[in-house]
Amino acid sequence: MVLELESNQTQVQRIIQSKAFRTSEVHRNLLQYLAEKSLSGGADALKEYTVGLDVFAKPESYDPRQESVVRMHVARLRQKLAEYYRSEGADDPILIEVPKGGFKVTFEVRAIPPEPLPVTAAVEAPQPSRSRKIEAVLGALLAVAGACALIFGFTLWHGRAAGEDRTGATAPVPVYGSAELQRLWGPILSTNRPLMVCLGSSHGVTGVGTASASFLLGQFLAHRKDNVLLTRSDLLSTPELIMDNVVFLGPATGNRQIQSITTGQQFVLEPNGIRNLHPQPGEPAFIPDRNPQAGEDADESHALISNLPGLYGNGDILYLSGNQISSTLAAVRALTDPTLARELIEKLKNPDGGLPRFYQVVLQVRSMDSMPIEISYLYHRDLTPQSLKPGK
Repeated sequence: MVLELESNQTQVQRIIQSKAFRTSEVHRNLLQYLAEKSLSGGADALKEYTVGLDVFAKPESYDPRQESVVRMHVARLRQKLAEYYRSEGADDPILIEVPKGGFKVTFEVRAIPPEPLPVTAAVEAPQPSRSRKIEAVLGALLAVAGACALIFGFTLWHGRAAGEDRTGATAPVPVYGSAELQRLWGPILSTNRPLMVCLGSSHGVTGVGTASASFLLGQFLAHRKDNVLLTRSDLLSTPELIMDNVVFLGPATGNRQIQSITTGQQFVLEPNGIRNLHPQPGEPAFIPDRNPQAGEDADESHALISNLPGLYGNGDILYLSGNQISSTLAAVRALTDPTLARELIEKLKNPDGGLPRFYQVVLQVRSMDSMPIEISYLYHRDLTPQSLKPGK
């Protein structure tokens, strides 16, 4: 029993000292508190009010029915534990969780998978049809792309953001790269809010275009933001939208949180192009993507950049998307390449030289072999709080 208690306490400390928790003091304190109560047998009696007083220093007048800070941070703690075990803690011997519906922390010894049985005889299985083979290969490639984006992106961003070279010396943190990049990214990266990069996924699978775009975005963010988190759209929670700035890559189909925020837009991504909800004179109501015609090598698609206020007006949501691999890549490039950023700034400028706080931009993308070869500005809209209200 003593050895089990010590092992559980050691696992708690390992998580608290991990990269996933290093930049979040509130979640370190919350995990430490709940773990100690659970190991001492006092977690079953914990109430939201007590946690608010003990962990968040709330006054005795604190009313959990009116303020959801404890619920939000416990939900975020569950997310951070899941992130930890998907990365640094993938081989840890003890799994720590906070099941929904309470504050008790559970400790579970990770099961060791049995040794595979020796193959004594080869049994010839029926061969799948050619179409099923192709579907299986494509599915595997998409799954690998998603996994690579999560694993490599997490390692790249957090490894570089630590700012350490091979000698262990702290490297200087470079600036944004240009004045234009500073103007575009300053509102998102200069705050103390964590940055959540969310990859659009379908049934837990991230598409190749989204994975490629996340790699490009990871290179840009590496030395520009310390507290960068990574998740998939099917794992994104409402508390994260409230507490974080979010960069969303890929389609938002099926994600109710993102879809609720993107109401009131002027441009909407549809399966075959972009819908212009309020066309100005000379503008089409629908901007279609186009496959290569006879004798043409390049196809034409469109990217949509939406810079929106976060849930309840807190923080920022940057939504970068398109229907093709090339269009999602183009949206990221337009905001990370100094030359393209300069051209975008010129289009977005107000008469007084300032930039709109929130906006949408439609880009035309010519591409070959799924790589953008030409990115051009088409239209943009300044978004005001009034225009972002549903039904406007």
